[in-house]
Amino acid sequence: MKKIEIKSAGGHENLEIKESPNLSIEAPDEVIVDVHYFGVNFADVCVRLGVYESAKKYVGWPITPGFEVSGVVKAVGDNVKNFSVGQEVIAFTLFNGYATEVKVSETQVLPLPKGFSMQEGAGFPAVFFTAYHALFQHVVLKPKSKVLIHSAAGGVGTALVQLSKISGFYTVGVIGSSHKKEYLEQFEPDHIIDKSKEDLWEVASKLSPKGYDLILDANGTTTLQGSYDHLVPTGKLLTYGSHSIFTKGKINYLKAAISLIKLPKFNPMDMVTHNKGVIGFNISFLFNEEHLIREMTSKLLDLVSKGEIKPIPVTVFKFNEVAQAHKLIESGKSVGKIVVSCKT
Repeated sequence: MKKIEIKSAGGHENLEIKESPNLSIEAPDEVIVDVHYFGVNFADVCVRLGVYESAKKYVGWPITPGFEVSGVVKAVGDNVKNFSVGQEVIAFTLFNGYATEVKVSETQVLPLPKGFSMQEGAGFPAVFFTAYHALFQHVVLKPKSKVLIHSAAGGVGTALVQLSKISGFYTVGVIGSSHKKEYLEQFEPDHIIDKSKEDLWEVASKLSPKGYDLILDANGTTTLQGSYDHLVPTGKLLTYGSHSIFTKGKINYLKAAISLIKLPKFNPMDMVTHNKGVIGFNISFLFNEEHLIREMTSKLLDLVSKGEIKPIPVTVFKFNEVAQAHKLIESGKSVGKIVVSCKT
């Protein structure tokens, strides 16, 4: 088998293709997947740069990044009941996904979602798990609640838009480039704010003068304070990243230092007075919370079976083009999901 290995923190040149022995079943609940595609997420960039906390805590160097794959079952342990050799599946894993074979517990394997291609399936777990967790396992929203989603044309953003609309929320998606508008329109948010042409908070205020029940923000310091300021009483700001400190595949240390200085200080007593909340999460630290994972997989596959979730369009790279895949996701110009093929 082949895998992408990173020996130490650094640039794209640190993504090295390595030959490794084929995997074998060692425990009765294990499944080996012959990987056809694996998904690329911004978290993988953070792993490569050495700033992803769960990678440092659970693995260290060297590390093979990757949280999601699609493929065909190659082998199963004696206790595996729900999957058989030759079956098309997707799987989620805590790292090690950038490989031509992946070994996981049966609980980490799902049938290829109905209506999804292998390419689309590889881009399903990470973004929809993140979106589901954000919308339904942290907050309680009523139908017609007002939700604003930053970076709405990315993988997580697209999943958030879909789940928000399915739930009957008034959904506002924010994009940073005009070329992303046509892409996002196919998922039918109630309104799209193009902040490259419009004043973000001026338009957001006109759309919902009283504020938003939930704002989802992975930008970091560039929008956190504005997001908090535009919450209604009882509103929540969910933050799950800080993309704004990265520049062309590197940590911009000057920008990061300035960001730390400008980082909003959310005083708990002020939040009591304002009846607002700030919530942060990193879903990779919840990997062993089985009750959360079971709920996510059950609810999401049910929505897929009903045809309520659309596959997210993908951009495909070859196995030896993983550095280009990272460059694209870092550029901020991509839409939808990025996946890498293990078969070309």
